[in-house]
Amino acid sequence: MDRNVVVALGPVDPAVVEPILGAHATLVTDPKPDDVAAAVGAIARADAVIDAAFLDRTPRLRVIARTGVGVDRVDVETATARGIPVVITPGSGSRAVAEGVLAMALHLVKRLGPLTALVREGRWAQRGGWTVGDLDGATMGIVGYGRIGRRVGELASAFGMRVLAYDPYRPPPDDVACADLGELAAASDVVTLHVPLTEQTHHLVDTRFLGRVRPGAVVVNCGRGGLLDLDAALDALNSGRLGGVGLDVFDPEPAVHHPLFDHPNVVLSPHLTGMTRRAEARTFADAARGVLAVLTGRPPAAVANPDWRSAPCVSD
Repeated sequence: MDRNVVVALGPVDPAVVEPILGAHATLVTDPKPDDVAAAVGAIARADAVIDAAFLDRTPRLRVIARTGVGVDRVDVETATARGIPVVITPGSGSRAVAEGVLAMALHLVKRLGPLTALVREGRWAQRGGWTVGDLDGATMGIVGYGRIGRRVGELASAFGMRVLAYDPYRPPPDDVACADLGELAAASDVVTLHVPLTEQTHHLVDTRFLGRVRPGAVVVNCGRGGLLDLDAALDALNSGRLGGVGLDVFDPEPAVHHPLFDHPNVVLSPHLTGMTRRAEARTFADAARGVLAVLTGRPPAAVANPDWRSAPCVSD
């Protein structure tokens, strides 16, 4: 096959991607096995699994581009061993995700879920038994202070919140830094999670962490599903220790129903807060530019495996 095939692993907008690839490659949005076998590039959505078996089926593959930064479902080690860069698209959805964090925090602090039900069910007379909270004057605790975490901090500051941050990989500035997670938990009214999911960060927010948060605090997870122990979160909600939980990410995905989902002080979104129309277009464009860069012999802007060049590329 003479043409360069780039396969879309999940929904990708051709109107954004095709003009960027131009004459260098043909985008196949509904790839068949023959297309996959011939592919020199792949643009992979979050649900796409790129494991060793997939890589065995793509002997011509030269580049993988993830629409986002999470590579939980990509066998980065095998890709690196085969000289295949795993392009990521940091920043394209950062603002949208940060807005989602503040939206969930507001929803929970202002008790919009149960108060909507109160009005809808004609229980207006019960309004006197409710109180709502404020973001103004409260403390936002940010776990992971990368692009998204910093943007959350900017928005939180605009609401009049005090901002604290903890990052196990890159220390935040001194004016917001916490020495450890326990210090952040004890000082925060809203906790938001933005670290990568690793063996060390799995269930980072667990019973011990939740036992240290301020009574009535809110936890929002728009990072990775495995960062939060749902059983521990449900126990903390039922005991009154937690005031609310917001989830845009789950482990696994698609989400498997958990009793936490039925709690009135929980707000849920199916991993979509970062995929606004504007953010989605930016993400597709960045992924396409990463593919084009590799196909034309240029370094991509951002990769999950900087050492990919240390292995020889698989020949066509």
